[in-house]
Amino acid sequence: MKTFSAKPAEVRRKWYLVDAKDQVLGRIASKIAHRLRGKHKPEYTPHVDTGDFIVVINASKLKVTGNKWTNKKYYRHSGYPGGIYETDFGKMQQRFPGRALEKAIKGMMPKNRLGCAMFAKLKVYPNAAHPHTAQQPQTLEL
Repeated sequence: MKTFSAKPAEVRRKWYLVDAKDQVLGRIASKIAHRLRGKHKPEYTPHVDTGDFIVVINASKLKVTGNKWTNKKYYRHSGYPGGIYETDFGKMQQRFPGRALEKAIKGMMPKNRLGCAMFAKLKVYPNAAHPHTAQQPQTLEL
């Protein structure tokens, strides 16, 4: 019996619509990352991008548990000495709604070109309006 290995040309991708309203950040991020990688499919192959497209709406209405609204920190660095910047989750959600979700999902992806290709299939929007109605995304309950 041969081991099945999916070819990139054989992969069939679907579009899914996820409503992030009142969802917990880490829980929804892990489920979306699972779908983006394609691990829910029986033809999953680790070295081939077999995942689906995910459109996330209402990302500005995400929830976090405990005191993470003020205590969860995000860091970035300018590259210069002393150039570290710190932002908490609440400010990040107000200024860039959906970026916290993107950072959480990106951290769960492989750190290579394949991970970048998988992450490019994620579309995050802060409210219910999105430009992907032509793809007819199916609603996905997570």
